[in-house]
Amino acid sequence: MDKTFQYYMDANPQVMDTINRQPTKGVPICWANVMQHSHLEQLTGMQAGAYAKNPVEVYLKAQKNLGVCLLDQYIPTNPLSMGECGYEEKTNTATTGAEKVVLDKMLINSPEAVVEHMEKFVFPQIKHEIAIFNEEKMRESILESELDIQRKLGENILKTGYGYIQFPYLAYYSYGYENYFMAYALYPEVMERHFSLQADLAVLRNRAAAKLYEQKLLPPMFRLDHDMADSRGTLVDIRSLDKLWMPHFARSLAPLAKCGVNLIWHCDGNLMEMLPRLIEAGVVGFQGFQYEDGMDYKKICNMKTRDGESLLIWAGVSVTRTLPFGTPGDVRNEIRFLVENGPKTGLFLGVSSSVAPGVPWENMQALADGFACAREGRSI
Repeated sequence: MDKTFQYYMDANPQVMDTINRQPTKGVPICWANVMQHSHLEQLTGMQAGAYAKNPVEVYLKAQKNLGVCLLDQYIPTNPLSMGECGYEEKTNTATTGAEKVVLDKMLINSPEAVVEHMEKFVFPQIKHEIAIFNEEKMRESILESELDIQRKLGENILKTGYGYIQFPYLAYYSYGYENYFMAYALYPEVMERHFSLQADLAVLRNRAAAKLYEQKLLPPMFRLDHDMADSRGTLVDIRSLDKLWMPHFARSLAPLAKCGVNLIWHCDGNLMEMLPRLIEAGVVGFQGFQYEDGMDYKKICNMKTRDGESLLIWAGVSVTRTLPFGTPGDVRNEIRFLVENGPKTGLFLGVSSSVAPGVPWENMQALADGFACAREGRSI
């Protein structure tokens, strides 16, 4: 008989106690997506070339050998796009150097083109998705997909939510930064219409997901992921987000916040100004800090949810500073700092984002050793 998520939750008490912000011995380790093939192979004791031949097997074994006991984003084949020197895909997208952005045979070469495309194609498509939405099929799809991944992970790694909860996003990935953000500044009423329609659909999807959580069919944690800042701060003026985006973001999450799902936000760039607003909307934790951009780890760990509880924190060793440019001692010191200054309950440990090629192997060894000490409650 196929096992349900309750079986896997029971098999991972350290993870569940941490999600529930109960005291634990040691700190559970969340995902560590390593992209360099040779590192994956060394972590698993396999020969050179093993990852390209058996990516899923090597990926999963590397996660387990790093002590990972929680994983939300299952991306075993992503490193296939990487070489020893980094990203090698040739396709350029709207945000990675495309000379032209063409959508639905429309050339997106101005802010007006962004607006025209939204009104002609995007808005009708969202309305169509709302009209044909089937809640039962959505619930079945979510549960089937999540359980399928959980069974691949096995008993020692708990799969938590990623990808299926929706909220309004900034559409620069589709249109490119320049034309999208000019349209955002020049046509705020169109941007809010886009956010509103996205939220209308998101509420339907999220109500379906909420029923799965209410029935305790899924682990009660989900990570929200959308880059909204760079090293200077939010990509658009925070006051415009307060007016155009935040109300629709909050109503998108309301069905989940009401049933007690622990919503975690992935942080890229300097999001300090945005954190209180995210908390007020129902977010109860954060992951992925870029400390060098001004993310104040100690201050964040002392923040409270809107109900006055401590936050869930996924502390991560920096993949942009410490791992690629530090020493093994720096790696161990950062792990020690993150554990000592994190919340007393609700702390996970991992890496701040995917570990790109180029990290010295000695630093990867220090990372694995530090993870083992933290998880077992030993001195780092």
